[in-house]
Amino acid sequence: MRKHNDRGRQTPPLAECVINVSEGRDQTSLHDLARTARSIPGAAVLHWDADIDHHRTVFTLAGSLPGLEQAAAALCRRAVDLLDLSRHQGVHPRIGAVDVIPFVPIRGVSMSDCVRSACRLGRALAEKIRLPVYLYEQAATSRTRRSLANLRQGGLESLRRRMAKDPDWAPDFGPPRPHPTAGVSCVGARDYLIAYNMYLEDPDPAAARKVAARIRERDGGLPGVKALGLWMASRNQAQVSTNLTDYRRTSLVRLFEVTDRHARELGTRVSSSEIVGLAPQEALGKDAGARLRLENPASESILETRIRQAWPGIHI
Repeated sequence: MRKHNDRGRQTPPLAECVINVSEGRDQTSLHDLARTARSIPGAAVLHWDADIDHHRTVFTLAGSLPGLEQAAAALCRRAVDLLDLSRHQGVHPRIGAVDVIPFVPIRGVSMSDCVRSACRLGRALAEKIRLPVYLYEQAATSRTRRSLANLRQGGLESLRRRMAKDPDWAPDFGPPRPHPTAGVSCVGARDYLIAYNMYLEDPDPAAARKVAARIRERDGGLPGVKALGLWMASRNQAQVSTNLTDYRRTSLVRLFEVTDRHARELGTRVSSSEIVGLAPQEALGKDAGARLRLENPASESILETRIRQAWPGIHI
């Protein structure tokens, strides 16, 4: 049975779709993509976050799964028209013009529902725009494809060679070669992921790389943390760029404090941080803005707040 809000209205099932596009500089194209997604009933563009150094934009959509599938397909079709990955240069790893499209359950939607949406969207992109699609995370069809890091290993050229030589690396949908201008796309289903970046006072990216190696889970660091050390030319700063895949095992505050401690051991410190896209309110807590030295108000990054703004009166 569906839950009801205080006004007695039915509370519809909701999911999130987080579309990562390899374009962070051309505002005309980005506004075009946002308008395209907004034109689809059943989905709302809650937020979009562009970065010129990463040359990447994160569009956060929410709505019904059918609406999200249609909005994501429309945005992808438009992105293939507008973007050319062969001319792309940015610090963030990527293999596609529309690089990743995860579906995330919010309320009244199961992970299995999101997996089915990922499969339907992947098939549609392959059939309608001849885009090779790999299913990843909970939608993955093999263990080697579950992780984005495995799919991106060596970049698009490495993936192109694997696609050509190894039948095990044929995409789940679409032709066995990258699209000439759009590369490949990864479509999946997952739990909440928080993209969180920390800036160091020392502009030397070597320090950021050392810190990233100390905090990421695969190298013995914090649970649920993936991290890279990057150079942000527009700011003349080094960045520790992280994905937090389980904020209940490692909180944002814990991630910040451990990163800052390692940075201080190397003679620098975390001067500020930012959340890319949106995060659940539970992950932020009451005083996260001050403790994390966030550059923007924490309230701007809360998923539930944006949902209530998109659908006034909704209970979540």
